[in-house]
Amino acid sequence: MIEGTVSAIHLAPAPEAPVFEVERVDAVAGTGLRGDRYFEAGAEPARQLTLVEAEELEHLAAEHGIALAPGASRRQITTIGVRLNPLVGRRFRVGEVECRGIELCEPCTDLQRTTGRPEILRAFVHRAGLNAEILTSGEIAVGAPIVALDDA
Repeated sequence: MIEGTVSAIHLAPAPEAPVFEVERVDAVAGTGLRGDRYFEAGAEPARQLTLVEAEELEHLAAEHGIALAPGASRRQITTIGVRLNPLVGRRFRVGEVECRGIELCEPCTDLQRTTGRPEILRAFVHRAGLNAEILTSGEIAVGAPIVALDDA
């Protein structure tokens, strides 16, 4: 069974805006996280929820010397204790919110630009997180469990 925990939540009100940390957020099915840059536009399924593993951020620092705080990854949810890559194509729950993994959230040139580290693209490939669709509305809070709902 895949199981972990939400360790941090970060939102940005606009694409270029700095992220800010919150303790809880409303997730709206088919739309995104209330207060986030993708919410008002009605995010496409692959942009409704983005997650990154705290363990991968630690790996990035230890193996590549790139210290990236959870919010600096521009992913909304930082997790601990759960592997996200196996959730592509699967249903899972974050707190009371049901989601479906759409695709890996690969590093992009925006992340390269904001960190000033061109090597982050190669170092973070297949490790930068998960894009997911929000299937049911509810609240996501720091400390909420993350549980797979279907078998691999």
